[in-house]
Amino acid sequence: MDIKHFFSIAKRWLWLVIAGVAIGAAVGYFVSSRQTPIYEASSKFVILRAPQTTYDYYAYLDNQQLISTYVQLLSTESVLKKASDQLGFPIYKGQATASPITDTQFVVLTVRHTEPEKAALIANGLISVLIDENEQLQAIRYISAEQNLQNRIDETQQQIALLEKQINELSTATVESQLESVQKQILDTQSQMTALNAEIAKINPATATDEEKARLAEYQAQLDQLSSVLSLYQQIYTNLVVLKTPAESGTTTATSAQLTQLQTTLNLYQQIYLSSINSLEALRLSRAQNTPNVVQVEKAQIPSVPISPKPGQSALLAGAIGLILTAGAAFLIEYLDDTIKTPDEVKEILNLPVIGLVGDLHKKNKDDNFGNYVIHHPRSPVAEAFRALRTNLEFASLDFPLKSILVASSGETEGKTTIACNLAVILAQGGKNVLLLDTDMRRPNVHSQFNLHNRIGLSDLVRGKLTIKEVVRSIPEVSNMDIITSGSLPPNPAELLASERMRNLLEELKKSYDVIVLDSPPLIVSDSQILATRVEGVLYVIVPGSTRIESAKRPLEELERINAHLLGVVMNRIPHNRSYYYGGYDYYSPYSSRDKYRHSYGSEESTEVALTEQKGNKVLHH
Repeated sequence: MDIKHFFSIAKRWLWLVIAGVAIGAAVGYFVSSRQTPIYEASSKFVILRAPQTTYDYYAYLDNQQLISTYVQLLSTESVLKKASDQLGFPIYKGQATASPITDTQFVVLTVRHTEPEKAALIANGLISVLIDENEQLQAIRYISAEQNLQNRIDETQQQIALLEKQINELSTATVESQLESVQKQILDTQSQMTALNAEIAKINPATATDEEKARLAEYQAQLDQLSSVLSLYQQIYTNLVVLKTPAESGTTTATSAQLTQLQTTLNLYQQIYLSSINSLEALRLSRAQNTPNVVQVEKAQIPSVPISPKPGQSALLAGAIGLILTAGAAFLIEYLDDTIKTPDEVKEILNLPVIGLVGDLHKKNKDDNFGNYVIHHPRSPVAEAFRALRTNLEFASLDFPLKSILVASSGETEGKTTIACNLAVILAQGGKNVLLLDTDMRRPNVHSQFNLHNRIGLSDLVRGKLTIKEVVRSIPEVSNMDIITSGSLPPNPAELLASERMRNLLEELKKSYDVIVLDSPPLIVSDSQILATRVEGVLYVIVPGSTRIESAKRPLEELERINAHLLGVVMNRIPHNRSYYYGGYDYYSPYSSRDKYRHSYGSEESTEVALTEQKGNKVLHH
């Protein structure tokens, strides 16, 4: 499909496209204007993380991963439920959308709701819950280790107080209770070490991810610290066992040895205490440094204008959809339509020139007949179209005279009789002596166009029952035009038309008339093919948008096979609202409405002069 054909289709279906756009826009606007308004409120928060000074597995998470984690946290059921409980109305998934700002640590939280106040409340409420959830989430990570260290510090403080008292009193009464406490500490420490070893065993260093490597390093550091503490507890246990051994009473040596053991044990406990304090402070520092902080930097404001619906935009979108659908439908119709529609298609498909373009006829009163249309409407565009056809035939007969012209069509509905009758009238008005001959002996129609009876005619003439003078009739409106109707319907029309008597009759009639116009049966029957071989030229009538391509091509093949002389194609019933599409016919349309031509129709001659001056030689190309 070339660009010219494309625009031709667009012109032809412009009304449908415009209607589709208009209807689509109207429907879009109507539907949009009746939708519930949706308001949008936005809030902005930032995720901050202190510089890393300790080895922490969160340190391996880059900022974008961390931001993505908090974005997902916003859509969890727990956050939505807590926010709903705080606000006092439900919040549903899909109402809130969190979007990170590229290359930053900022996140924009957008909430849509039918009520503008609730949209702002939800945005601010979700961020508030997120901040609380973040603090609780991070606390859970450290709370167990902090609790163990705090318990160890408390127990160590108690043991230090007891030892200091015992040293002062040089008493062994409390040794048993101290041994039980140390045993418990040893067992607890060993249990913690066993649990850590089990977690370490689950991680394969060769295939571990960055997060797993971070946890492995943290577990190993805790295990080393517990191992040191266990060693101190074991030393304390040994010292207490020694203290429990009875000493020789009254000896200074025994008392001195006991005091030394107590002091050594006290020192060990003090080391444990200091180590636990340092570990607790290091853990708290790590928590403070590695816990990301969620900070709201921009509160959501109550929106004043809804983001949807927007009737104007909806109308544009629906109009665009209507354009696409109707344009697609138009081109689909064109694709599925196998009829001939344009003069260019006639030249391309049928390989024949278009020598006539006749518009669609409309009765102005009930007594009008299409066959005598140009008689009663001489100033109409249709009349001008037939005058153009007459001129084209004159140019076509420069090399040889056209004494007989057969007007034929592929079927019954192309209007060949209308063309034949009006062509005969126009030829007679042009000064020629014309005979209109109805050769359709199956469904004759010429007589009805001129309000004549059909009791006698061509069939009676061919059979020799009547003479030419007896069957020839004239009409008062055109002085030099005669008509021979088909006559009574014979049982064998093909044999009559193919007879030698018919041939002789045509030759005899040519001597009496300048031109004989034959209205033939459709080319689908053999009658027309017979006649086509006995005339000087054949006019082929088609209706654009109605005559199918295959229906038009098949009879032409038969005519070419019998060497019939095809003059060209007459395109009939061109719609007036699409006459521009056919170029040549549109040329005549303005004549009936332009004042400068309206008064030039005083006579037949003035009509011819006006036509010739305007179109010149272009008529041959139509």
